Amino acid sequence: MDNILVPYDFSKQSEFALQQAVNLARRISSRIVLLYVNETPGIISALFGTKLSDEMIEKINDHLDSVAARISLRESVYVEASLQNGRIYTTIVKTADEMNSKFIVMGTRSSDGIDPERKRMMGANTSRVIRSANCPVITISGSSHYNGCRSILLPMDLTKETKQKVQRAIEFAKLYDAQIRAVSAVRESDKEAIERLNEQMNLVKNIITAENVKCEAEIIKTVDGEKAIVPAILNYAREKNDVDLIMIMTQQEHPVLDFFVGSHAQEFIRSSEIPVISIIPQE
Repeated sequence: MDNILVPYDFSKQSEFALQQAVNLARRISSRIVLLYVNETPGIISALFGTKLSDEMIEKINDHLDSVAARISLRESVYVEASLQNGRIYTTIVKTADEMNSKFIVMGTRSSDGIDPERKRMMGANTSRVIRSANCPVITISGSSHYNGCRSILLPMDLTKETKQKVQRAIEFAKLYDAQIRAVSAVRESDKEAIERLNEQMNLVKNIITAENVKCEAEIIKTVDGEKAIVPAILNYAREKNDVDLIMIMTQQEHPVLDFFVGSHAQEFIRSSEIPVISIIPQE
């Protein structure tokens, strides 16, 4: 049976992620794997005695089992619990690979009451999972989400991955019976880019509507250049008030060089209160 992996730490944000995973699991007839990672302490944390006791780990495991049982009973979706030791992001990615997970759904921020250093590390772990995972990663930042998906926002540019992005958006739109909002932002003085984007938008809209999926396409003209692109698109999404998923493409981690998520992709993930699905383009 297909599975959706949900990294879980009992925070409010991981609860929101779990609920979104439940919505998706119903659509694809999948089970959910609730993963708690007991992080292996590094040198610094070992010196200050932050390693959890065996008794505490047992309590966490019992609580995890309780959450899985409660969600399974309430939502009629099979949920299993898994507690593993290791570094957080490597354990998440390894588990997803070993279980051949269809998706990873995770929160990008921890709840109140967690110390600032823990918050920072959890953000770093989310970023590392996105750039290392071999399956799509859905990140949950906001605190209020629609139970389903009415519209998928498809930020468009002139890169070669556009075709793949459109096909994946069509798949999700059919899954949720949602419409697609294809949108791009560009400096209003860049006439050549606007002309090329208009041609692309028309083509994309024709491809999507040919699949019997409703599509609206729009180009937003800005005056502030690159810095205004993501804020303009997110503002568009807020004004429409029906966008429940933003789909972006990211690149996989290079085995040798340091990797960074593209600036626009990173800004969408960091700034959006709407769930963002990050998909690695295929060769």
